[in-house]
Amino acid sequence: MVEEKFLQIDGHKIRYLESGNSKKTLVLIHGLGASAERWDQVIPLFSDEYRVVVPDLIGFGYSDKPLVDYTPEFFSDFLDKFMVESDIKRPHLIGSSLGGQVTAEYASSHSDNLEKLILVSPAGMMKQSTPALEAYIMAALYPNEQSAKNAFKMMEGSGKEVPLEIVNGFIERMRLPNAKLAFMSTVLGLKNSGLITPKLESISTPTLIVWGSKDPVIPIHHADGFVSAIQDCRFYRMDGCGHTPYVQDPHTFSSKVLEFLNGI
Repeated sequence: MVEEKFLQIDGHKIRYLESGNSKKTLVLIHGLGASAERWDQVIPLFSDEYRVVVPDLIGFGYSDKPLVDYTPEFFSDFLDKFMVESDIKRPHLIGSSLGGQVTAEYASSHSDNLEKLILVSPAGMMKQSTPALEAYIMAALYPNEQSAKNAFKMMEGSGKEVPLEIVNGFIERMRLPNAKLAFMSTVLGLKNSGLITPKLESISTPTLIVWGSKDPVIPIHHADGFVSAIQDCRFYRMDGCGHTPYVQDPHTFSSKVLEFLNGI
């Protein structure tokens, strides 16, 4: 059972999904241009053991999209406020792509507030664009079925057909008021931010890095910078997967994450 809920942060309506009633909490943070639905396939796999909380980041999904500068620091501050408002204490935290950089930023100054951290193909190291990322940006600016299908097929990396509900959901969200402005402000905020390496060095939370071996958006060689900079870090490569392994192979992804969370 997944519930849709809303709360207010600085006067802005924030939407999130919640499932499970465990005392242990797992927070999932999506990537650029996505929403809580990106985690649909793994939420039920985690909710037997955890209270799973999945926000639409401010500026994305069905959360409000104020006219602000969407920098990594802004998102980290938002995440801190979201934890307070939703009464989340010492959660496990998973972030994907942009969400990976946001959660790493958050962990760098809030390690004492976290149990464990999982970063999935995180942004923060790559400063040159890739064809897959360029196609995704084009799809966000011109959200139609052809551009979105092309972008998601490139991002998927395995050549498999992308489910139509993912394509249609993206198109619908990118046509919402201020969605394109928030998207492009985030892209510029990422581009103009410094390398995340110094912040990674202050993360003391036990961390797992998961990366698709065929990721065309943020290629897997960028994993080295994260693994070498974070004090207590292990790495798992998901062979045959692209940028979102939790979508392409949810059972393997959830199995490896639960092993890490449960200390196996």
